[in-house]
Amino acid sequence: MKKIFRTLRNNIRLMNHQRLKKRKSKRQPGYLAWVKNHDCITEQIKDNLKIRLSLLNDAPKISLIMPVYNTKLIWLQEAIDSVKKQIYQNWELCIADDNSTDTAVRDLIKKEAEQDPRIKYTFRTQNGHICAASNSALGLVTADYVALIDHDDIVHEHALLLMAEAISHHPNAKILYSDEDKIDAHGNRCHPHFKCDWNPELLWTQNYICHLTVYSTKLIREVGAFRQGYEGSQDHDLVLRCTRGLNRSEIIHIPHILYSWRQHAESTASAGTAKPYAAEAGVRAVQDHLKNLGVNAKVKANFWGCYNIKMIPPESQPFVSIIIPTKNRFDLIETCISSVLNKTTYKNYEIIVIDNGSDDEATLNYLQKIKLDTRVNVITDNRDFNYSALNNHAVTLARGDFILLLNNDTEVISGTWLTEMVGTASLPDVGAVGARLWYSNQTLQHGGVIIGFGGVANHAHRGISREDLGYMGRAQLIQEFSAVTAACLLVRKDLYLRAGGLNEKDLAVAFNDIDFCLRLRELGYRNIWNPNAELFHHESVSRGKDEHPAKRARLEREIAYMKTRWKTTIENDPMYNPNLNLHGETFTVAHPPRVDLNIPWYNREEQAKAIAARTVSQTHNSLVKKLLGRNPARNIDISTGKK
Repeated sequence: MKKIFRTLRNNIRLMNHQRLKKRKSKRQPGYLAWVKNHDCITEQIKDNLKIRLSLLNDAPKISLIMPVYNTKLIWLQEAIDSVKKQIYQNWELCIADDNSTDTAVRDLIKKEAEQDPRIKYTFRTQNGHICAASNSALGLVTADYVALIDHDDIVHEHALLLMAEAISHHPNAKILYSDEDKIDAHGNRCHPHFKCDWNPELLWTQNYICHLTVYSTKLIREVGAFRQGYEGSQDHDLVLRCTRGLNRSEIIHIPHILYSWRQHAESTASAGTAKPYAAEAGVRAVQDHLKNLGVNAKVKANFWGCYNIKMIPPESQPFVSIIIPTKNRFDLIETCISSVLNKTTYKNYEIIVIDNGSDDEATLNYLQKIKLDTRVNVITDNRDFNYSALNNHAVTLARGDFILLLNNDTEVISGTWLTEMVGTASLPDVGAVGARLWYSNQTLQHGGVIIGFGGVANHAHRGISREDLGYMGRAQLIQEFSAVTAACLLVRKDLYLRAGGLNEKDLAVAFNDIDFCLRLRELGYRNIWNPNAELFHHESVSRGKDEHPAKRARLEREIAYMKTRWKTTIENDPMYNPNLNLHGETFTVAHPPRVDLNIPWYNREEQAKAIAARTVSQTHNSLVKKLLGRNPARNIDISTGKK
């Protein structure tokens, strides 16, 4: 199945791979080295996999559906062979030829079916395009689970075994998906896509799930299978409809590359002519999905098969309390407040400034003056600096339905920033919402938070330019992260209180926003990063290096608290793939990965022990030293000695 939508997404992946390759080739081994060292099925691994196969109590039959049309014979043969070579043998391959004009294609299919009764086929008498052909293949299915395979791609030999293991371990699973890569013209694997776990908003913006995907056959048939009229985005439309109404436990991600797309001139060349109707079909598919979910948003084609989601808040415009702690630095607080008042198109808000002991005359005069604006309230709180306590106290005074925590060294860029954030935070299962924050030099400061990166947590895509789309476009797309920074964080007031606010006892300065977001996740809420809400975060302005012993001791305590309280998430952030780095630059391949083919991927404790035995983690002291000069979680302006 060579889908037009998939071809469009090839371009973004190729472009990002080339950009990342230039930037990192001198600093880390390439992907081929990673494959050789960490993703080859050796005889020893194969023997281990066969033992696991023998231990499977329930071996579900899996059907693979393959629409075919005028495929190059060598590629079709390799695709069929990849299924026949599966370690897991309880499968059937259902092929629908879409009236190919090349009779050799049908001859090959007949020959393969004669040699293996698990291969079934139907020859369509009229060319109906990809959706019709896929539905014809689906009509041959007799298994409880269906996998999709394109007619010129490769399914890795352990793919169906890992899928069957996952089904056995998660019997309620309705959809399972794996990581994937490509095969270039020379037969080399390249351009890996290491995915996150279930991420609904990211799926709105692109079909990140893609291959290899296994569906419950009953589910596919219940939703009406492939919809004609959505050609070019038919797989995206299918997965959107199939995931609707499912809970997180029914959608399983296997963090291993089980599928390789074939990258060739024909697939790339089709992008130019295919783009208009594929993009239009994708917009309709996503808009249909959001309408059925009751999400008020506008969908527009973005870039190469991705979509921009503009969130629309409730017509009632909920009241928002914007809380800004500060001390001195008139230049920062004046810029911040003026940008909010002058640029924000959302009207129903108040600003609460927490003055934590300013003694600078210019700042005091400004705060006295700004109080004349009925939208601004200035409160004095002279306690020793405790970011968590300052904000918690301000929340008790806030009149808003929503609380927005905002650093004093931020500056509004997009007038609709608050509109977007309120629209996102109004979704029933959303906890905290974060914004896209830029440094003054137009490089990215905050693109969501990756738990475990650098030891505890750090920002995704930090330092990339505005033109850089990020890993698989993720620097430009609304999506779920495990946490977002409180430099600009919106949350419903009732959720803020239900979660217990910021932890003022254990996390006075660092990581209190990360801890807060993770507690929201424990309550069943999801934290969303919305790149359409844009602000500058002049972080370097209000940041200074201070290695005072008391500060170092406090930071060590906060790191220790986070590592104890959130040990499991730090070891395995579900929004960040275990095959990606936790040090250096985000979204680069990890050497070694934090997942091992020798151990079932869902056995997290054994995986962790295996990885720990062969890696040396960053030391506690080096993390403390790094964070003393740069605290990614807290950047408000507090004079030296206070912060």
